[in-house]
Amino acid sequence: MSVQSVFPALESLLPRVAKPVQYIGGELNSTVKDWDAVNVHWALMYPDAYEVGLPNQGVMILYELLNEQPDVLAERAYAVWPDLEALMREHRVPHFTVDSHRPLGAFDVIGVSFATELGYTNLLTALDLAGIPLLAAERTDEHPIVLAGGHAAFNPEPIADFVDAAVLGDGEQAVLDITAVLRRGTQREVGRSELLKRLAETEGVYVPSLYDVRYGDGGGIESVTPNDPRAPKRVTKRTTVDLDEWPYPKQPLVPLAETVHERMSVEIFRGCTRGCRFCQAGMITRPVRERSLQGIGEMVERGLQASGFTEVGLLSLSSADHSEIAEITKGLADRYEGTNTTLSLPSTRVDAFNIDLANEISRNGRRSGLTFAPEGGSERIRRVINKMVSEEDLIRTVSAAFAQGWRQVKLYFMCGLPTETDEDVLEIAGMAHRVIKAGREASGRNDVRCTISIGGFVPKPHTPFQWAAQADPDTIDGRLRKLRAAINSDRRLGRNIGMRYHDGQPSLIEGLLSRGDRRVGRVIERVWREGGRFDGWSEHFSYQRWTEAAAAELPPQGVDIDWFTTRERTREEVLPWAHLDSGLDPDWLWDDWQDALDSREQDDCRWTPCFDCGVCPATGTDIQIGPTGATLIPLTPVPAAGG
Repeated sequence: MSVQSVFPALESLLPRVAKPVQYIGGELNSTVKDWDAVNVHWALMYPDAYEVGLPNQGVMILYELLNEQPDVLAERAYAVWPDLEALMREHRVPHFTVDSHRPLGAFDVIGVSFATELGYTNLLTALDLAGIPLLAAERTDEHPIVLAGGHAAFNPEPIADFVDAAVLGDGEQAVLDITAVLRRGTQREVGRSELLKRLAETEGVYVPSLYDVRYGDGGGIESVTPNDPRAPKRVTKRTTVDLDEWPYPKQPLVPLAETVHERMSVEIFRGCTRGCRFCQAGMITRPVRERSLQGIGEMVERGLQASGFTEVGLLSLSSADHSEIAEITKGLADRYEGTNTTLSLPSTRVDAFNIDLANEISRNGRRSGLTFAPEGGSERIRRVINKMVSEEDLIRTVSAAFAQGWRQVKLYFMCGLPTETDEDVLEIAGMAHRVIKAGREASGRNDVRCTISIGGFVPKPHTPFQWAAQADPDTIDGRLRKLRAAINSDRRLGRNIGMRYHDGQPSLIEGLLSRGDRRVGRVIERVWREGGRFDGWSEHFSYQRWTEAAAAELPPQGVDIDWFTTRERTREEVLPWAHLDSGLDPDWLWDDWQDALDSREQDDCRWTPCFDCGVCPATGTDIQIGPTGATLIPLTPVPAAGG
């Protein structure tokens, strides 16, 4: 049966809201299919504003991949701002997709991609506006399957009551397997319960309702066990091995409204083995899988022709670590020399960066600035977090850059790291002062600038710091005040240094959501009912709303924010995500945590013998070390004797 568009009802509301263009759809390379001509209907939602969600590479990949299937359609949805939400409630307009403005409640599955836990309240808004019960247990065969994915889905326990399932790991093959399950048995044919069990049998799919959580007298978790024989004891993440087999997006979406990134992007490799202990993305996306030089070139050429973008972003967690990055950047700079096409490396490390690379990147464009992330101010704290970037390397790199004509550098740091002291943070000021001095000497100019950007550290699941205590907001804010004073103590240098920082309160709530268990869901729902929306935006975030909601949920079991955040965990404690397997051996993570406490660094296993973190055997692959670096190769069985 055809599903009608809600646009006639929506259109009259748009002149009354800010940025109405973000709700109208019709972007270049968007897709609208005949509803009745397909068997499976996907709604892909990014639970944040259009300007943040549209450039999201993960959603764009799945959108295009699903729409390539002849009997499947996929449409996109984003969170609506509070001004439109109020009007939609007043005029009874349900949450919609931007492609055809069909109501979310009509789709077979709603796939929600969580890049951050602070988007959880926006999920509840979308479900409520769509007329879908907030609690998965209250949904019937008439409601869509609500499916979580993205990095924040590696601990979906705080939203276990609200989602029907979660996908761990890479989504390319997973969404096709889920589509096959939906194709074989719709809810109306087999029933919602049977459909969820079939999903639980799909690799990488976790169905929270098929697991029981038992709590001990002390408030911790005693066990998480399946309550159905078809649910696995541990759910293992999905890993896409050969990126060249998945050259998406082929036709990037071109936004109609202003977005945070307006460029054509190519993921040049996935995963990271640098071993930064704070970095969840680097841990859960292991092992490293590089896209080939030819594959990157073909994607850039096709994407530019399809989109008309003038900037190409070479994406990864540390793009300069690609074993052929020099060939990639030179080849692309040569190909597009004399055009208006520019290149960018959004993520680079000091120790993998050089001026030749910088010159290739900037050959066809202006030299706006360089960005690096030392993360810690002192050498000691960088050993703790395993971010072995020396200040000497940093000064040498920025000096060469300033000598070549660059005028500004941006440095990223974190505050509140494990074992951190005031002195560790104050060393950031000395580093910034020395960067300005080096820049003036190298360039002969006084107008060089350094901007330091500082965020509060949040311990994340599936990292060595998952056991760490999180610093409280007062500690973080106090250290940042001292840092600002230290920067300004030398006025001659301090006037060339900018400082941007996030206060500690949002970080603490992110920590609650990051390492929480199912009991935190009650707090999320209460915050949402009290008006919580867009918690990742400072102008909408309310620390008081979160603390009051947690306090109101204290009896009878208790939701103590400090218990979930500022408390260090023991090795024996059952972590809420212990039954979800990111591929990393828990013993290896614990040993790395102990190394961190002893300030011992660990090398990058791409260039050294394997540290046996557990990832490679789990994915049926191995790391082969060659003259150009490490390559992920499929493991092939050894033939039997005489075979």
